[in-house]
Amino acid sequence: MREYLLTLCITAAVTYLLTGPVRKFAIVAGAMPEIRARDVHREPTPRLGGIAMFFGLCAGLLVADHLKNLNEVFAKSNEPRALLSGAALIWLIGVLDDKFEIDALIKLGGQMIAAGVMVMQGLTILWLPVPGVGLVALTQWQGTLLTVALVVITINAVNFVDGLDGLAAGMVCIAAAAFFMYAYRIWYGYGLEAAAPATLFAAVLMGMCLGFLPHNMHPARIFMGDSGSMLIGLVLAAGAISVTGQVDPDAMNLFSGSERATVHQTVPVYIPLLLPLTIIAVPAADLILAIVRRTWRGQSPFAADRGHLHHRLLEIGHSHSRAVLIMYFWSALIAFGALAYSVNSASLWIVLGIVALSAVGLVLLLLPRFTPRAPRWAESFVPPRYRRGRRTGAGPVSAESCEEGLEPAAGEPHRTPVGAGVSGVNGATALGSRARLERRGAESSR
Repeated sequence: MREYLLTLCITAAVTYLLTGPVRKFAIVAGAMPEIRARDVHREPTPRLGGIAMFFGLCAGLLVADHLKNLNEVFAKSNEPRALLSGAALIWLIGVLDDKFEIDALIKLGGQMIAAGVMVMQGLTILWLPVPGVGLVALTQWQGTLLTVALVVITINAVNFVDGLDGLAAGMVCIAAAAFFMYAYRIWYGYGLEAAAPATLFAAVLMGMCLGFLPHNMHPARIFMGDSGSMLIGLVLAAGAISVTGQVDPDAMNLFSGSERATVHQTVPVYIPLLLPLTIIAVPAADLILAIVRRTWRGQSPFAADRGHLHHRLLEIGHSHSRAVLIMYFWSALIAFGALAYSVNSASLWIVLGIVALSAVGLVLLLLPRFTPRAPRWAESFVPPRYRRGRRTGAGPVSAESCEEGLEPAAGEPHRTPVGAGVSGVNGATALGSRARLERRGAESSR
């Protein structure tokens, strides 16, 4: 465990220290595009944060290669080299996209090629545990197609959710933490060395995200861009493919009996990682909804819009930071809930706990609809938005009364009501009108 923590810390430190110089390089290189209609930030922000994350990945793998216990991963498996090859290719495509905004179909082709490079070096799905059937061996073509599909879907799911400051890095870090605990349990708990590469990938991925997050939290000083979002999506998919399609569940000896019975009993353990979309279920759901929404409107599935889940959280009144924390909450609930279920699927308390936390999550989602008001005696101890505004006599201050010029009670600051989507309302700055910015841009281009 200490060597994993050392690898994680080195990866995080290199990523953190390089992000500052990379930000200056991105500004000089002009990788700071103008604000688009679908963006939620209000000032041009440099991209190319994936450069620092990629070098953090390289540093983590290099350190792991020189550690006594982790060196065996490189000696007995070619998967770390396969990951590095695919990561280098997808990172290069992302850097070009951050600077020149290449076509979506070209990016899709590059993602498939990167997945194919990993398959050629041995990082592929060899078999699948199927309930009631047992282990199903895949042919070379079946394994290749399934591996490429999982890599492409995971990359785009992470890329789609990268719409708020710190959102993608935080959600992937949560998923990587749950993934690390699962893979570490298989490796050291059951002595299966085939799970060692996936454990290493998860530790490095956590370091990449933790090192980048301080620079990317709201208000972000730099964005990871496609060079970062596609990179961390590929690393997450590579770990899931490694542990799911190459670790034999019968070797875990969890249950006695036939191989079919063993696989059937271990389904709760393997289903959460059979498809990495169950670990990053929130971005996966966002991806599916985006494709359905765009095709229903007759648009391309790759056409950008402002209908993602994080956009909707802002529209209903959540602040930027609260929207990010809500997405973190749901990601952690799904990832660690699946992890707990895989450890003990027969425990009723786990199911009840997940249900209770889901209810808490629903309450958090509805907070803007039901803004609490503090009692009179506690108004001086709570933020202004929770106080009861009063006229000169009594009664709350309504929007109409403010428009008519009525003053609030003594001691209350005058707050002119602002409609939803206008700067200044509980994070609604992200959805403010861009007409003024667009007019300025049009005037400057003349």
